[in-house]
Amino acid sequence: MIKVHRSTVIQAPIAAVWAILRDFNGHDRWHPAVARSDLEAGRKTDQVGAVRNFRLESGVRLREQLLSLSDKDYSLRYAIVESDVPLQNYVAEIKLKPVTDGGGTFCSWTSHFTTPKGREDELASLVAEGVYTAGFDAIRERVSASQFSAPSITVRTGTGIDGLAMGIKRYGGPEELQQIDVEAPPPGPGKVRLAQTAIGVNFIDVYCRTGYFKLLTPPGVPGMEAVGTVIDVGSGVRHLSAGQRVGYACLPVGAYATVRTMPAALVFPLPDRIDDATAAAGLLKGMSAEFLLHRVHRVQKGETVLIYAPAGGVGRLLCQWAAYLGATVIGATSSEEKARLARSAGAHHVILPGQKSLEEQVKEITKGRGVDVIYDAVGRDSFAHSIEALAPCGHLISFGQASGDIGAWDIGSLASKSITLSRPNFGHYTDTPEKVQAITKRLFQAIEQRIISIEPERHYKLSDAAEAHRALEGRETTGASILIPDDLYR
Repeated sequence: MIKVHRSTVIQAPIAAVWAILRDFNGHDRWHPAVARSDLEAGRKTDQVGAVRNFRLESGVRLREQLLSLSDKDYSLRYAIVESDVPLQNYVAEIKLKPVTDGGGTFCSWTSHFTTPKGREDELASLVAEGVYTAGFDAIRERVSASQFSAPSITVRTGTGIDGLAMGIKRYGGPEELQQIDVEAPPPGPGKVRLAQTAIGVNFIDVYCRTGYFKLLTPPGVPGMEAVGTVIDVGSGVRHLSAGQRVGYACLPVGAYATVRTMPAALVFPLPDRIDDATAAAGLLKGMSAEFLLHRVHRVQKGETVLIYAPAGGVGRLLCQWAAYLGATVIGATSSEEKARLARSAGAHHVILPGQKSLEEQVKEITKGRGVDVIYDAVGRDSFAHSIEALAPCGHLISFGQASGDIGAWDIGSLASKSITLSRPNFGHYTDTPEKVQAITKRLFQAIEQRIISIEPERHYKLSDAAEAHRALEGRETTGASILIPDDLYR
Protein backbone atom coordinates (compact mmCIF):
# COMPACT_ATOMS: atom_id res chain seq x y z
CA MET A 1 0.00 0.00 0.00
CA ILE A 2 1.40 3.40 -1.05
CA LYS A 3 0.74 6.54 0.98
CA VAL A 4 1.03 9.98 -0.59
CA HIS A 5 0.74 13.13 1.51
CA ARG A 6 1.12 16.82 0.80
CA SER A 7 0.31 19.79 3.02
CA THR A 8 0.60 23.54 2.75
CA VAL A 9 -0.64 26.82 4.19
CA ILE A 10 -2.81 29.08 2.03
CA GLN A 11 -3.10 32.69 3.15
CA ALA A 12 -6.86 32.94 2.90
CA PRO A 13 -9.75 32.31 5.33
CA ILE A 14 -10.73 28.68 5.76
CA ALA A 15 -14.26 29.41 4.51
CA ALA A 16 -12.91 30.69 1.19
CA VAL A 17 -10.71 27.61 0.65
CA TRP A 18 -13.48 25.24 1.74
CA ALA A 19 -15.98 26.90 -0.61
CA ILE A 20 -13.84 25.69 -3.51
CA LEU A 21 -12.93 22.22 -2.27
CA ARG A 22 -16.36 21.15 -1.01
CA ASP A 23 -17.82 21.52 -4.52
CA PHE A 24 -17.10 17.93 -5.55
CA ASN A 25 -17.76 18.71 -9.19
CA GLY A 26 -15.97 22.05 -9.36
CA HIS A 27 -12.35 20.95 -9.80
CA ASP A 28 -12.38 21.54 -13.56
CA ARG A 29 -12.75 25.26 -12.78
CA TRP A 30 -9.60 25.48 -10.69
CA HIS A 31 -7.35 22.42 -11.12
CA PRO A 32 -5.03 22.80 -14.13
CA ALA A 33 -4.97 19.04 -14.82
CA VAL A 34 -8.76 18.64 -15.14
CA ALA A 35 -10.38 19.40 -18.50
CA ARG A 36 -14.03 18.52 -17.89
CA SER A 37 -16.13 17.06 -15.07
CA ASP A 38 -19.76 15.95 -14.77
CA LEU A 39 -21.79 14.49 -11.92
CA GLU A 40 -23.65 11.29 -12.68
CA ALA A 41 -27.33 10.57 -11.97
CA GLY A 42 -28.24 14.19 -11.26
CA ARG A 43 -26.53 14.20 -7.86
CA LYS A 44 -25.69 17.46 -6.06
CA THR A 45 -22.12 18.72 -5.80
CA ASP A 46 -21.91 18.11 -2.04
CA GLN A 47 -24.05 14.96 -1.88
CA VAL A 48 -22.35 11.98 -0.27
CA GLY A 49 -22.33 9.10 -2.75
CA ALA A 50 -22.12 11.39 -5.78
CA VAL A 51 -19.87 10.16 -8.59
CA ARG A 52 -17.94 12.58 -10.77
CA ASN A 53 -16.89 11.43 -14.23
CA PHE A 54 -14.02 13.55 -15.47
CA ARG A 55 -11.27 13.81 -18.05
CA LEU A 56 -7.77 15.16 -17.54
CA GLU A 57 -6.05 17.47 -20.00
CA SER A 58 -3.92 14.44 -20.97
CA GLY A 59 -7.04 12.55 -22.03
CA VAL A 60 -7.05 10.17 -19.05
CA ARG A 61 -10.56 9.43 -17.72
CA LEU A 62 -11.51 8.75 -14.09
CA ARG A 63 -14.61 8.23 -11.96
CA GLU A 64 -14.49 9.22 -8.29
CA GLN A 65 -17.10 8.88 -5.55
CA LEU A 66 -17.61 11.23 -2.59
CA LEU A 67 -17.49 9.10 0.58
CA SER A 68 -17.94 11.76 3.26
CA LEU A 69 -18.09 15.54 3.65
CA SER A 70 -18.16 17.59 6.86
CA ASP A 71 -18.72 21.35 6.97
CA LYS A 72 -18.03 21.20 10.70
CA ASP A 73 -14.59 19.58 10.34
CA TYR A 74 -13.78 21.03 6.89
CA SER A 75 -12.95 17.58 5.54
CA LEU A 76 -13.95 15.25 2.72
CA ARG A 77 -13.03 11.73 1.57
CA TYR A 78 -13.38 10.24 -1.88
CA ALA A 79 -12.39 7.08 -3.75
CA ILE A 80 -11.53 6.20 -7.33
CA VAL A 81 -14.08 3.72 -8.66
CA GLU A 82 -12.75 3.55 -12.22
CA SER A 83 -9.60 4.89 -13.87
CA ASP A 84 -7.46 4.65 -17.00
CA VAL A 85 -4.47 4.90 -14.64
CA PRO A 86 -3.75 1.84 -12.43
CA LEU A 87 -4.52 3.46 -9.06
CA GLN A 88 -6.22 0.58 -7.27
CA ASN A 89 -8.07 0.81 -3.94
CA TYR A 90 -7.45 4.56 -4.04
CA VAL A 91 -8.96 6.50 -1.13
CA ALA A 92 -8.05 10.14 -0.49
CA GLU A 93 -8.85 12.65 2.24
CA ILE A 94 -8.62 16.44 2.30
CA LYS A 95 -8.60 18.26 5.64
CA LEU A 96 -8.48 21.99 6.42
CA LYS A 97 -7.65 23.71 9.69
CA PRO A 98 -7.56 27.44 10.46
CA VAL A 99 -4.20 29.02 11.17
CA THR A 100 -4.75 31.35 14.13
CA ASP A 101 -1.68 33.48 13.46
CA GLY A 102 -2.33 35.37 10.24
CA GLY A 103 -5.78 34.02 9.39
CA GLY A 104 -4.57 31.44 6.87
CA THR A 105 -5.63 27.85 6.24
CA PHE A 106 -3.59 24.68 6.77
CA CYS A 107 -4.44 22.20 4.01
CA SER A 108 -3.69 18.47 4.07
CA TRP A 109 -4.24 16.03 1.16
CA THR A 110 -3.53 12.33 1.78
CA SER A 111 -4.22 9.14 -0.17
CA HIS A 112 -3.57 5.39 0.03
CA PHE A 113 -3.58 3.10 -3.00
CA THR A 114 -1.94 0.10 -4.66
CA THR A 115 -0.42 -0.04 -8.13
CA PRO A 116 1.46 -2.58 -10.29
CA LYS A 117 4.97 -3.38 -9.19
CA GLY A 118 7.58 -1.19 -10.83
CA ARG A 119 5.28 1.84 -11.21
CA GLU A 120 5.14 2.85 -7.54
CA ASP A 121 7.51 5.81 -7.77
CA GLU A 122 6.08 7.05 -11.06
CA LEU A 123 2.46 7.09 -9.90
CA ALA A 124 3.25 8.34 -6.39
CA SER A 125 5.03 11.32 -7.96
CA LEU A 126 2.16 11.87 -10.40
CA VAL A 127 -0.36 12.02 -7.55
CA ALA A 128 1.81 14.09 -5.22
CA GLU A 129 2.97 16.72 -7.69
CA GLY A 130 0.55 16.57 -10.62
CA VAL A 131 -2.57 16.40 -8.43
CA TYR A 132 -1.91 17.62 -4.90
CA THR A 133 0.83 20.24 -5.22
CA ALA A 134 -0.61 21.58 -8.49
CA GLY A 135 -4.05 21.72 -6.87
CA PHE A 136 -2.81 23.63 -3.84
CA ASP A 137 -1.00 26.11 -6.09
CA ALA A 138 -4.18 26.65 -8.13
CA ILE A 139 -6.31 27.17 -5.02
CA ARG A 140 -3.72 29.56 -3.60
CA GLU A 141 -3.91 31.64 -6.78
CA ARG A 142 -7.70 31.61 -6.78
CA VAL A 143 -8.15 32.59 -3.14
CA SER A 144 -5.29 34.97 -2.64
CA ALA A 145 -5.44 36.95 0.57
CA SER A 146 -6.08 40.19 -1.29
CA GLN A 147 -9.07 38.67 -3.01
CA PHE A 148 -10.95 36.96 -0.19
CA SER A 149 -9.80 38.10 3.24
CA ALA A 150 -11.59 40.96 4.88
CA PRO A 151 -9.87 44.27 4.36
CA SER A 152 -7.95 45.31 7.42
CA ILE A 153 -7.98 48.84 8.75
CA THR A 154 -5.96 50.63 6.10
CA VAL A 155 -2.85 52.65 6.82
CA ARG A 156 -3.08 55.95 5.03
CA THR A 157 -0.70 56.32 2.11
CA GLY A 158 -1.96 59.59 0.66
CA THR A 159 -2.70 57.97 -2.71
CA GLY A 160 -6.27 56.84 -1.97
CA ILE A 161 -9.63 58.38 -1.17
CA ASP A 162 -10.37 58.86 2.51
CA GLY A 163 -13.53 57.41 3.98
CA LEU A 164 -15.23 56.10 7.10
CA ALA A 165 -16.25 52.58 8.04
CA MET A 166 -17.76 50.64 10.91
CA GLY A 167 -15.33 47.90 11.81
CA ILE A 168 -14.22 45.66 14.65
CA LYS A 169 -10.86 45.28 16.38
CA ARG A 170 -11.94 42.04 18.07
CA TYR A 171 -14.83 39.60 17.95
CA GLY A 172 -17.74 40.31 20.25
CA GLY A 173 -21.11 42.01 20.67
CA PRO A 174 -22.61 44.91 18.73
CA GLU A 175 -20.61 47.35 20.86
CA GLU A 176 -17.45 46.17 19.08
CA LEU A 177 -18.60 47.99 15.93
CA GLN A 178 -16.65 51.25 16.05
CA GLN A 179 -16.14 54.05 13.55
CA ILE A 180 -12.73 53.92 11.90
CA ASP A 181 -10.92 55.85 9.21
CA VAL A 182 -10.28 53.93 5.99
CA GLU A 183 -8.72 54.60 2.63
CA ALA A 184 -9.84 53.28 -0.75
CA PRO A 185 -6.64 52.91 -2.81
CA PRO A 186 -6.52 53.41 -6.59
CA PRO A 187 -7.92 50.31 -8.31
CA GLY A 188 -5.32 47.92 -9.67
CA PRO A 189 -5.91 45.41 -12.47
CA GLY A 190 -9.36 43.83 -12.20
CA LYS A 191 -10.44 46.15 -9.37
CA VAL A 192 -13.05 48.90 -9.00
CA ARG A 193 -13.30 51.83 -6.58
CA LEU A 194 -16.76 52.74 -5.31
CA ALA A 195 -18.47 55.60 -3.47
CA GLN A 196 -21.16 53.72 -1.57
CA THR A 197 -24.65 55.11 -1.05
CA ALA A 198 -26.54 52.30 0.73
CA ILE A 199 -25.43 49.13 2.52
CA GLY A 200 -27.43 46.00 3.32
CA VAL A 201 -27.57 44.52 6.82
CA ASN A 202 -27.76 40.72 7.01
CA PHE A 203 -27.46 38.07 9.71
CA ILE A 204 -24.23 36.85 8.17
CA ASP A 205 -22.75 40.19 9.26
CA VAL A 206 -23.55 39.23 12.86
CA TYR A 207 -21.76 35.91 12.38
CA CYS A 208 -18.70 37.78 11.04
CA ARG A 209 -18.74 40.21 13.97
CA THR A 210 -18.90 37.43 16.56
CA GLY A 211 -16.36 35.21 14.80
CA TYR A 212 -18.90 32.42 14.22
CA PHE A 213 -18.03 32.62 10.51
CA LYS A 214 -14.32 33.18 9.93
CA LEU A 215 -14.84 35.47 6.95
CA LEU A 216 -13.35 38.41 8.82
CA THR A 217 -10.11 38.50 10.79
CA PRO A 218 -9.95 41.52 13.13
CA PRO A 219 -9.19 44.30 12.66
CA GLY A 220 -11.57 44.51 9.74
CA VAL A 221 -14.87 45.62 8.28
CA PRO A 222 -17.98 43.41 7.94
CA GLY A 223 -20.70 43.55 5.31
CA MET A 224 -21.34 41.69 2.05
CA GLU A 225 -23.86 43.87 0.23
CA ALA A 226 -23.96 47.46 -0.98
CA VAL A 227 -24.73 49.78 -3.86
CA GLY A 228 -23.01 52.93 -5.01
CA THR A 229 -21.33 54.74 -7.85
CA VAL A 230 -18.15 53.76 -9.67
CA ILE A 231 -15.35 56.26 -9.07
CA ASP A 232 -12.82 54.57 -11.33
CA VAL A 233 -11.75 51.14 -12.55
CA GLY A 234 -8.45 49.33 -12.98
CA SER A 235 -7.04 47.86 -16.15
CA GLY A 236 -8.88 44.94 -17.66
CA VAL A 237 -12.31 45.97 -16.33
CA ARG A 238 -14.67 46.25 -19.29
CA HIS A 239 -18.18 45.92 -17.86
CA LEU A 240 -18.04 48.94 -15.52
CA SER A 241 -17.29 52.62 -16.06
CA ALA A 242 -16.94 55.78 -13.97
CA GLY A 243 -20.26 57.25 -12.84
CA GLN A 244 -22.20 54.00 -13.22
CA ARG A 245 -24.65 52.81 -10.52
CA VAL A 246 -23.66 49.35 -9.37
CA GLY A 247 -24.30 46.78 -6.68
CA TYR A 248 -22.79 43.63 -5.25
CA ALA A 249 -23.58 40.87 -2.76
CA CYS A 250 -20.48 38.74 -2.40
CA LEU A 251 -17.16 38.13 -0.69
CA PRO A 252 -14.85 39.67 0.34
CA VAL A 253 -16.58 41.29 3.31
CA GLY A 254 -16.02 44.99 3.90
CA ALA A 255 -19.23 46.71 2.81
CA TYR A 256 -19.75 48.79 5.98
CA ALA A 257 -17.82 51.72 4.48
CA THR A 258 -18.35 54.93 2.56
CA VAL A 259 -15.68 54.14 -0.04
CA ARG A 260 -14.22 50.85 -1.13
CA THR A 261 -11.81 49.28 -3.61
CA MET A 262 -12.62 45.66 -4.41
CA PRO A 263 -12.52 42.97 -7.14
CA ALA A 264 -14.70 44.07 -10.05
CA ALA A 265 -15.75 40.65 -11.37
CA LEU A 266 -18.83 40.28 -9.17
CA VAL A 267 -19.88 43.94 -9.17
CA PHE A 268 -22.70 44.53 -11.62
CA PRO A 269 -24.67 47.47 -13.09
CA LEU A 270 -28.10 48.22 -11.60
CA PRO A 271 -31.22 48.84 -13.70
CA ASP A 272 -32.29 52.48 -13.58
CA ARG A 273 -35.75 51.50 -12.36
CA ILE A 274 -34.41 49.97 -9.13
CA ASP A 275 -33.35 52.65 -6.64
CA ASP A 276 -30.34 52.43 -4.31
CA ALA A 277 -32.30 51.69 -1.12
CA THR A 278 -34.29 48.89 -2.73
CA ALA A 279 -31.16 47.34 -4.23
CA ALA A 280 -29.20 47.51 -0.97
CA ALA A 281 -32.10 45.95 0.91
CA GLY A 282 -32.74 43.22 -1.61
CA LEU A 283 -29.64 42.05 -3.46
CA LEU A 284 -28.30 39.46 -1.03
CA LYS A 285 -31.73 38.49 0.26
CA GLY A 286 -33.26 38.40 -3.22
CA MET A 287 -30.36 36.44 -4.68
CA SER A 288 -30.69 34.00 -1.77
CA ALA A 289 -34.42 33.60 -2.42
CA GLU A 290 -33.74 33.01 -6.10
CA PHE A 291 -31.33 30.12 -5.66
CA LEU A 292 -33.29 28.64 -2.75
CA LEU A 293 -36.51 28.49 -4.81
CA HIS A 294 -35.07 27.84 -8.26
CA ARG A 295 -31.81 25.94 -7.75
CA VAL A 296 -31.56 24.23 -4.35
CA HIS A 297 -35.19 23.09 -4.69
CA ARG A 298 -37.16 24.00 -7.78
CA VAL A 299 -40.55 24.76 -6.28
CA GLN A 300 -43.41 23.35 -8.35
CA LYS A 301 -47.07 24.29 -8.60
CA GLY A 302 -49.08 22.28 -6.09
CA GLU A 303 -46.27 21.73 -3.60
CA THR A 304 -46.67 22.73 0.04
CA VAL A 305 -43.87 24.87 1.44
CA LEU A 306 -43.08 25.74 5.08
CA ILE A 307 -41.09 28.95 5.60
CA TYR A 308 -39.65 29.98 8.96
CA ALA A 309 -39.39 33.70 9.80
CA PRO A 310 -41.83 34.62 6.99
CA ALA A 311 -41.89 38.26 8.11
CA GLY A 312 -38.10 38.61 7.86
CA GLY A 313 -36.03 39.83 4.94
CA VAL A 314 -35.49 36.53 3.11
CA GLY A 315 -38.66 34.95 4.49
CA ARG A 316 -40.96 37.56 3.01
CA LEU A 317 -39.40 37.17 -0.42
CA LEU A 318 -39.68 33.38 -0.18
CA CYS A 319 -43.38 33.69 0.67
CA GLN A 320 -44.11 36.07 -2.20
CA TRP A 321 -42.16 34.12 -4.79
CA ALA A 322 -43.30 30.63 -3.70
CA ALA A 323 -46.95 31.73 -3.77
CA TYR A 324 -46.44 33.13 -7.27
CA LEU A 325 -44.97 29.78 -8.35
CA GLY A 326 -48.18 28.07 -7.28
CA ALA A 327 -47.13 26.57 -3.96
CA THR A 328 -49.28 26.47 -0.84
CA VAL A 329 -47.25 28.52 1.63
CA ILE A 330 -47.21 27.97 5.39
CA GLY A 331 -45.34 30.47 7.53
CA ALA A 332 -44.01 29.78 11.02
CA THR A 333 -43.47 32.86 13.17
CA SER A 334 -43.64 34.13 16.74
CA SER A 335 -46.32 36.84 16.97
CA GLU A 336 -49.64 37.98 15.57
CA GLU A 337 -48.00 41.10 14.12
CA LYS A 338 -45.46 39.01 12.20
CA ALA A 339 -48.25 36.64 11.17
CA ARG A 340 -50.09 39.58 9.61
CA LEU A 341 -46.98 40.53 7.65
CA ALA A 342 -46.52 36.92 6.53
CA ARG A 343 -50.09 36.75 5.22
CA SER A 344 -49.60 40.03 3.36
CA ALA A 345 -46.51 38.47 1.75
CA GLY A 346 -48.50 35.52 0.41
CA ALA A 347 -48.58 32.95 3.23
CA HIS A 348 -51.81 30.95 3.00
CA HIS A 349 -51.48 29.65 6.57
CA VAL A 350 -49.44 30.88 9.55
CA ILE A 351 -48.34 28.80 12.52
CA LEU A 352 -47.80 30.44 15.91
CA PRO A 353 -46.48 29.01 19.19
CA GLY A 354 -49.24 27.40 21.21
CA GLN A 355 -50.40 24.25 22.91
CA LYS A 356 -49.82 22.23 19.75
CA SER A 357 -46.34 21.73 18.33
CA LEU A 358 -45.32 23.06 14.95
CA GLU A 359 -45.43 19.61 13.38
CA GLU A 360 -48.90 18.95 14.81
CA GLN A 361 -50.17 22.19 13.31
CA VAL A 362 -48.55 21.36 9.96
CA LYS A 363 -50.18 17.92 9.95
CA GLU A 364 -53.57 19.52 10.60
CA ILE A 365 -53.16 21.91 7.70
CA THR A 366 -51.89 19.20 5.32
CA LYS A 367 -54.38 16.53 6.48
CA GLY A 368 -51.62 14.43 8.02
CA ARG A 369 -49.25 14.41 5.07
CA GLY A 370 -46.64 17.04 5.98
CA VAL A 371 -44.94 19.54 3.69
CA ASP A 372 -42.85 18.96 0.56
CA VAL A 373 -40.09 21.43 1.37
CA ILE A 374 -39.03 23.48 4.39
CA TYR A 375 -36.89 26.62 4.32
CA ASP A 376 -35.39 26.76 7.80
CA ALA A 377 -33.21 29.70 8.84
CA VAL A 378 -33.63 29.13 12.58
CA GLY A 379 -31.35 26.14 13.13
CA ARG A 380 -30.99 24.48 16.52
CA ASP A 381 -34.44 25.26 17.95
CA SER A 382 -36.37 24.23 14.83
CA PHE A 383 -34.43 21.39 13.25
CA ALA A 384 -36.13 18.46 15.03
CA HIS A 385 -39.57 20.00 14.44
CA SER A 386 -38.74 20.43 10.75
CA ILE A 387 -37.85 16.76 10.40
CA GLU A 388 -41.19 15.78 11.91
CA ALA A 389 -43.14 18.25 9.74
CA LEU A 390 -41.87 16.89 6.42
CA ALA A 391 -43.85 14.61 4.15
CA PRO A 392 -42.24 11.39 2.90
CA CYS A 393 -39.46 12.25 0.40
CA GLY A 394 -39.58 15.83 1.67
CA HIS A 395 -36.70 18.28 1.37
CA LEU A 396 -35.35 20.20 4.37
CA ILE A 397 -33.25 23.21 3.40
CA SER A 398 -31.35 24.52 6.42
CA PHE A 399 -29.93 27.85 5.29
CA GLY A 400 -29.34 29.64 8.61
CA GLN A 401 -28.93 29.16 12.34
CA ALA A 402 -30.39 32.21 14.08
CA SER A 403 -30.90 30.11 17.23
CA GLY A 404 -27.54 28.33 17.00
CA ASP A 405 -25.85 25.42 15.25
CA ILE A 406 -28.00 22.31 14.80
CA GLY A 407 -25.27 20.12 16.32
CA ALA A 408 -24.57 16.50 15.43
CA TRP A 409 -27.34 14.44 13.84
CA ASP A 410 -27.41 10.80 12.80
CA ILE A 411 -28.45 10.93 9.15
CA GLY A 412 -29.78 7.40 9.49
CA SER A 413 -32.82 8.88 11.21
CA LEU A 414 -33.74 10.66 7.97
CA ALA A 415 -34.31 7.34 6.22
CA SER A 416 -37.66 6.85 7.95
CA LYS A 417 -39.09 9.43 5.52
CA SER A 418 -36.44 9.34 2.76
CA ILE A 419 -35.67 12.95 3.61
CA THR A 420 -33.33 15.09 1.52
CA LEU A 421 -31.27 17.55 3.56
CA SER A 422 -29.49 20.57 2.06
CA ARG A 423 -27.23 23.15 3.69
CA PRO A 424 -26.61 25.66 0.86
CA ASN A 425 -23.84 28.23 0.99
CA PHE A 426 -24.44 31.61 -0.67
CA GLY A 427 -20.86 31.69 -1.94
CA HIS A 428 -21.23 28.51 -3.98
CA TYR A 429 -24.14 29.93 -5.95
CA THR A 430 -22.55 33.35 -6.57
CA ASP A 431 -18.83 32.63 -7.07
CA THR A 432 -18.64 33.41 -10.79
CA PRO A 433 -19.89 36.33 -12.89
CA GLU A 434 -21.97 33.87 -14.92
CA LYS A 435 -23.83 32.62 -11.86
CA VAL A 436 -24.41 36.13 -10.55
CA GLN A 437 -25.69 37.29 -13.95
CA ALA A 438 -28.20 34.43 -14.14
CA ILE A 439 -29.47 34.97 -10.59
CA THR A 440 -29.74 38.78 -10.80
CA LYS A 441 -31.46 38.60 -14.19
CA ARG A 442 -34.31 36.56 -12.70
CA LEU A 443 -34.30 38.69 -9.52
CA PHE A 444 -34.56 42.00 -11.38
CA GLN A 445 -37.36 40.57 -13.56
CA ALA A 446 -39.24 39.48 -10.43
CA ILE A 447 -38.92 42.97 -8.94
CA GLU A 448 -40.00 44.70 -12.17
CA GLN A 449 -42.97 42.35 -12.66
CA ARG A 450 -43.97 42.91 -8.99
CA ILE A 451 -43.68 39.20 -8.25
CA ILE A 452 -41.74 40.29 -5.18
CA SER A 453 -41.68 43.58 -3.34
CA ILE A 454 -38.56 44.81 -1.56
CA GLU A 455 -39.01 47.73 0.78
CA PRO A 456 -36.41 48.43 3.48
CA GLU A 457 -38.27 48.65 6.77
CA ARG A 458 -35.48 50.37 8.70
CA HIS A 459 -32.88 52.93 7.69
CA TYR A 460 -29.89 53.55 9.98
CA LYS A 461 -26.96 55.87 9.74
CA LEU A 462 -23.76 53.95 9.03
CA SER A 463 -22.46 55.16 12.39
CA ASP A 464 -25.47 53.41 14.02
CA ALA A 465 -24.52 49.96 12.70
CA ALA A 466 -24.33 48.60 16.26
CA GLU A 467 -27.96 49.60 16.82
CA ALA A 468 -28.95 47.79 13.61
CA HIS A 469 -27.18 44.64 14.81
CA ARG A 470 -28.90 44.77 18.21
CA ALA A 471 -32.31 44.98 16.56
CA LEU A 472 -31.50 42.15 14.18
CA GLU A 473 -30.20 39.83 16.90
CA GLY A 474 -33.14 40.72 19.13
CA ARG A 475 -35.54 39.63 16.36
CA GLU A 476 -37.12 43.08 16.49
CA THR A 477 -36.96 43.59 12.74
CA THR A 478 -39.30 42.67 9.93
CA GLY A 479 -38.26 42.99 6.32
CA ALA A 480 -34.85 44.45 5.52
CA SER A 481 -32.59 47.03 7.16
CA ILE A 482 -30.03 49.23 5.45
CA LEU A 483 -27.21 51.57 6.46
CA ILE A 484 -26.78 54.98 4.84
CA PRO A 485 -23.51 56.96 5.03
CA ASP A 486 -24.05 59.69 7.57
CA ASP A 487 -23.56 62.55 5.12
CA LEU A 488 -26.29 61.09 2.84
CA TYR A 489 -28.76 60.21 5.59
CA ARG A 490 -32.07 62.05 5.35
